[in-house]
Amino acid sequence: MHWQRIEDLRIDHDLTQQQVADILNCKREVYRRYEKGIRELPLSYAIILAKYYHVTLDYLVGLSDRKS
Repeated sequence: MHWQRIEDLRIDHDLTQQQVADILNCKREVYRRYEKGIRELPLSYAIILAKYYHVTLDYLVGLSDRKS
């Protein structure tokens, strides 16, 4: 699964992959693999990102187009 939403949210917030990796406390390459769908994004990271970007988990994973 390609996580287009996490990439779009990162870009919309003018963040680098390294900055988001720092938020998640992981390496940039690991985060890049989440964005590209090479690795599965852990639920705990999805929750952190949803809170950080102020969106629902459903929006983050593409189940809904409503951010809140």
